Amino acid sequence: MKSHGDGKFSKKDFAKVGNHVVFESRVLIFHPENIEIGDNVYIGHQTILKGYYKHKMIISDGAWIGQQCFFHSAGGLFIGKNVGIGPGVKIITSSHEGMPLGKPILHTKILFNKVIIEDDCDIGVGSTILPGVKIGRGALIGAGSVVTREIPPWAVAYGSPAKVVRMRQ
Repeated sequence: MKSHGDGKFSKKDFAKVGNHVVFESRVLIFHPENIEIGDNVYIGHQTILKGYYKHKMIISDGAWIGQQCFFHSAGGLFIGKNVGIGPGVKIITSSHEGMPLGKPILHTKILFNKVIIEDDCDIGVGSTILPGVKIGRGALIGAGSVVTREIPPWAVAYGSPAKVVRMRQ
C-alpha cells in the first residue's frame, strides 16, 4: 500500500496561491496541485487540507480557517469569499455506497459529491459538513452542527442534523 505522503508542502506545489496567505505551523497539505487558494486567506494551526487527484479544492479570497480543521475534497470543494470557518470543522466530500449485507462497508463503492459554501458564510466551531451539501450565501451554521442537506442563503441553522431556525434578513 502506498502512503499519501507526509503533508509537507511549499507554495510552488499548489495550483494557485494568492497574496498574503498565512499557513500556521503544522498545517498539512495533500495533493496541493489540485488546491487553489485566493488572496488574504488564513489557515490555522494543525489544519489538514486533503486534496484529491480528481477534483479541485478552491478556497476563495478572505477565507479564515480555524485550527485543527479537516477538509477532504475527493468530490470537490468550493469555499467562497469571506467565509469564516471555526476551529475543528470537518468537511467531507465522499462516502461509501449503501450497506450491503455480507460485505464490509469499507469495501463498497465510493461516492463523490461536491460541497459548496457560498460567500460570506460562517461555520461554527466543531461543525461537520457532509457530501453534496450547498450552504447558501451569508448562512450561519451553529457550533457543533452536522449539515446533511442544503442550507438556503441568509439562514441560521444548527443541530444534528442541522435545521434552519430563522432567516438573517
